[in-house]
Amino acid sequence: MAIVDVLLPQWGMGMSEGTITAWLKGVGDSVAEDEPLAEIEAEKVEETLESPATGTIVEIVVPEGETVEVRTVVARIEVG
Repeated sequence: MAIVDVLLPQWGMGMSEGTITAWLKGVGDSVAEDEPLAEIEAEKVEETLESPATGTIVEIVVPEGETVEVRTVVARIEVG
């Protein structure tokens, strides 16, 4: 079993951070690649964070309401 880190992507050139406004999935949930995981507010725009892999969420690192920098690990998915 491998672990895939879910990183906060950079959607725009000026984006340096984002806030997790809502998790759409929780620990133990199965997810498919490209499935929506969370709603992110960045640069006053709502974006949807999609799963980078198919597997099971094993950890949510950043709770709702927290603001983190781009490329921060926000969750982990177990694949395989």
